[in-house]
Amino acid sequence: MVSLTVVFWMFVFLFAIIGGMRGWARELMVVFSVILSLTFSTLLNNYIPFIRQMAADSPMLYFWLHALIVVLLVFFGYQTPNLARFAGKMNREKVQDVLLGLVLGALNGYLIIGTLWFYMDKGGYPFEIISAPNPETPMGQVAVSLLKYMPPRILGIPGIYFAVVLAFIFVLVVFI
Repeated sequence: MVSLTVVFWMFVFLFAIIGGMRGWARELMVVFSVILSLTFSTLLNNYIPFIRQMAADSPMLYFWLHALIVVLLVFFGYQTPNLARFAGKMNREKVQDVLLGLVLGALNGYLIIGTLWFYMDKGGYPFEIISAPNPETPMGQVAVSLLKYMPPRILGIPGIYFAVVLAFIFVLVVFI
């Protein structure tokens, strides 16, 4: 059996490699799509009463709703840079572009997998093959403590709103 902490860090490493191959500009678009998905989930949780109630009544449905939001927006974030109008700004030519892509790819791994893990924890681990961390074991204690630093918890209100504003400012200044 593999600890969720090990799987989490393996995915962060995998996303870092992918980010290095794709380049910083493409990875930055994915960061913005994850921020957008977190903002949308935050808005749903705080301003739509039946979503709040869903968290208490049906945690598995709550997980699937938020996972669907994250996966869909991340999918479009990974696909959007294929548009021709962004092609000139997304060339990878230098070593620093690859290194920044590695860093942003690792950030994407943290944001995507961390968000999914956070909602899976909120949903009560709806899969039979994945069980909740046991806080009585050392690896379980690490996993439980790591859950405190997942993106939906760190980018709470008002942090997520500042993140969206900064993302839009960056898109306006750099990409347009």
